[in-house]
Amino acid sequence: MVAADANLKSRDDKDDSGFTLVELLVVLAIIALVATLAAPQVLRYLGSARTNAAKAQIRNIESALELYYIDNARYPSTDDGLSALVSAPQGSSGWNGPYLKGTSGLNDPWGKPYLYEVSAEGSAVKIHTFGRDGTLDGTGEDQDVTN
Repeated sequence: MVAADANLKSRDDKDDSGFTLVELLVVLAIIALVATLAAPQVLRYLGSARTNAAKAQIRNIESALELYYIDNARYPSTDDGLSALVSAPQGSSGWNGPYLKGTSGLNDPWGKPYLYEVSAEGSAVKIHTFGRDGTLDGTGEDQDVTN
């Protein structure tokens, strides 16, 4: 009789081990529901993070341009562009750079180069990007970012 009880107990233990298919499906459904609710929030955060990164990069480029201006008494020409911050433009005698560590900082977070313009009198610069969509205006991640 004791042996029969031991066999029953070991059979019961085997029946309780593991998960049923229904339990696994319920857990997967809950995970999918949480992911569905969280994904839009994460994507929205990612979009605003890229826009904020573009603003920070533009401020960094602006600071590098000020250092360039101090050394050369002028901003790089529109033709020289922002690459003058990384390597000396032809005929530049006062260049004391590089003013930026590499050319990767010259591209916006969406992989497009920043647009650079010098005013007609050479006293001001404009650095901007059109955002994710690459077109004028927009909202969210498509908004234009400028100095």
